[in-house]
Amino acid sequence: MALPAGQVLVADELLWPDGRVMACAAAPMVAGALSSVGHPVVTGPVRLLSDGLDSDFQAAVARTAVSACASGQAPGAESPGGVAVLVAASDVRLVSVAEGAVDSWAGVMRPRTVLLASPRSFCAGVERAIDVVEALLEQEHAPGGLRVFVRKQIVHNTHVIADLTERGAVFVEELDEVPAGSLVVFSAHGVSPQVRAEAERRDLTVVDATCPLVTKVHAEARRFADRGSSIVLIGHAGHEEVEGTYGEAPDATVVVGGPQDIAGLDLPDPSNITYLTQTTLAVDETRATIAALKERFPQARGPGSEDICYATTNRQNALSAITAQADLVLVLGSDNSSNSVRLVELARTAGTRAHLIEDPSRIRPDWLRDVATIGLSAGASAPPALVQETLSALAGLGPLAVQEDNTTTEDTYFAPPAAVRKNR
Repeated sequence: MALPAGQVLVADELLWPDGRVMACAAAPMVAGALSSVGHPVVTGPVRLLSDGLDSDFQAAVARTAVSACASGQAPGAESPGGVAVLVAASDVRLVSVAEGAVDSWAGVMRPRTVLLASPRSFCAGVERAIDVVEALLEQEHAPGGLRVFVRKQIVHNTHVIADLTERGAVFVEELDEVPAGSLVVFSAHGVSPQVRAEAERRDLTVVDATCPLVTKVHAEARRFADRGSSIVLIGHAGHEEVEGTYGEAPDATVVVGGPQDIAGLDLPDPSNITYLTQTTLAVDETRATIAALKERFPQARGPGSEDICYATTNRQNALSAITAQADLVLVLGSDNSSNSVRLVELARTAGTRAHLIEDPSRIRPDWLRDVATIGLSAGASAPPALVQETLSALAGLGPLAVQEDNTTTEDTYFAPPAAVRKNR
């Protein structure tokens, strides 16, 4: 294949003259690292001729490719896989770039162990929310189907949003972007009563995909406000879940982010205070905030059961079980995923280097230098397939032993909303 000027090719397959196909498993990581520093990158197969590369490539490029193969597996090897890095450039000026990429990744090739935290990835609330949109998209393509609008991201993951967008879902920030009389889905994070009222005013057909555990917190806020209690809502100001819960009783609720916010609270009746929490917080930090609240207001009380959801707690416990054994922790998830960010913070607090990655393309070679053991987890909104993609990419840098550490088994299931069940 010929490359346009200025582009760098990262091979994801090598096609040998005798018909063998060799996967370059590390290609997503190599391509991602090159893209991150501004080089236009394409990935694809490279056909090898008996005397070297496909003749579409220049001689200078062949020199780069040969050094890449030397750091992975020689062309005459028997095994059908194992080539870690092959980068080719479209012109002589980019040869040094390609060679630099080869050297960077070849320098971190070694056998590794991955400690796989379990549970990880999708929770029941995320699965339910995605299923709602998928079911409605199926109905949209039926005779008389309505276009599917979704207020905010259905869950906080860019891969999920991109997939559903490609299939026809329309994501909007606010309801004024939705044509009157249309169908709209409320995200898993929940909405305030004010948003529900606006949907009614605009004659929108609403399908509510709010996680039932978030709905529980909303009900608690209404119940305690009706009793005249001041509500201390522990969570991240501006997060969609916190905005929705706050909206249930705005006159009675104050949001605090941590222990540092407790001293400044001015509440009307110290004997009638209730605390609620966002469902995706760090368990230990939340306990510290509650302790600070009770120290200042000894009569403050919480709901009958914890608000931090089972999935958040389970994923934090699972990662804690492997963090001390890891040289590096990788957490799959998006930047706006609260529970994913908390996992990274947990690992760092324990003294282990950690990074949040959208997918394997975000891994950088310098992270892996002198790393023999990697802890791997995924936030509750990260698709499970990304875990396998990450393992496959890491295996392109050398033999990979995967050890799964299962701290608990999850069997929670949330039935879809009645509007979806009825039409299935």
